Amino acid sequence: MAKKKIDEEMIEDSVVDTEVEENISDVESMDTSHVDIKTDKPAKKDQKRWYIVHTYSGYENKVKVNLEKRIEYMNMADKIFRIEVPQKTVTQVKAGKKQEKDEKIFPGYVLVEMIMDEDSWYVVRHTSGVTKFVGSAKKPIPAKESEIKRIIHRTDTQVQKFELDVKVGDKVRIISGPFADFDGDIIEVYPDKAKLRANVSIFGRETPVELEYKQIQKL
Repeated sequence: MAKKKIDEEMIEDSVVDTEVEENISDVESMDTSHVDIKTDKPAKKDQKRWYIVHTYSGYENKVKVNLEKRIEYMNMADKIFRIEVPQKTVTQVKAGKKQEKDEKIFPGYVLVEMIMDEDSWYVVRHTSGVTKFVGSAKKPIPAKESEIKRIIHRTDTQVQKFELDVKVGDKVRIISGPFADFDGDIIEVYPDKAKLRANVSIFGRETPVELEYKQIQKL
């Protein structure tokens, strides 16, 4: 296998794509130290560590599959061990029906557990869809184990998200809460919060009430 110097092949550090900036603050704020977490001593050269790889948007799963194939084809299983695309399961409730789907926690990033040397760097860096390693301009820097464990733990978390196709002017029926069985007219919608405001006739008087999507049904 042709070897190349890491500092010759690495692309220069650049600002992360604007479209994923808000979703990756945890990745960008990681303490990427070379110090061994357990001993507070410099990590050994042949020690396996977690590294963060930046990918083209939407290519995270493809990178995982492509890299797994390259590991097998290039006999790198003794240097590259795990590839993770952090995801969480989201339960969507839309039109009264539940539906589960996976959402990426950090779009544009893949985690790779590996022993870093010129050969393993070359295999990962030249995998289709990979743009760079997170780190300095000269060489990749491993992430702290505690940060990686926190990210992977989040993949076990199930989130419930309610979606409802409603707009201002629609009529809805309240199905739970103190105003259950009342009808209302929507006057404001907050889709990012899964909430809305509706005018409800209470004692003959229109009263604005804030409701969650899960509390209503569209008429």
